[in-house]
Amino acid sequence: MAHVEEGQRKKQGPVRHTGGCHCGAIRFEVWSAPDLHIFNCNCSICTKKQNRHFIVPKSHFTLLQGSENTTTYTFNTHTAKHTFCKTCGVQSFYTPRSNPDGFGVAPHCLDPGTVKSLTLEDFCGETWEESVRKHPAIRSMSKSTPETG
Repeated sequence: MAHVEEGQRKKQGPVRHTGGCHCGAIRFEVWSAPDLHIFNCNCSICTKKQNRHFIVPKSHFTLLQGSENTTTYTFNTHTAKHTFCKTCGVQSFYTPRSNPDGFGVAPHCLDPGTVKSLTLEDFCGETWEESVRKHPAIRSMSKSTPETG
């Protein structure tokens, strides 16, 4: 019976997640589904940082504190803005190259209690241009929809 009820359950709308860096200087809120779609990219910087992230529209992200404590690193096309804390060095969010109109948020920097599930998708950043071109939905993840507001 539980299996049938689960299959009939409606998709839950966005919830308010909060999070921040290790030292607490940077705090943010993000509105996203409780079931997160996480990208595991193997490009040069994501590999070095073990950057796993989910993508949201800019309108769904608010930096609550710490703007003066952030610094940004760019390279190659300078489209991605790798933002991190000047004190502890943690990157809890950034502007991804695939979605410069949104944010990539690190799920491991969210406060506990609002994430229901994680789905991990490998993304081949070693062949970035081809991977983005072939991906069915990555560019749309930073666009607001009627469901996400």
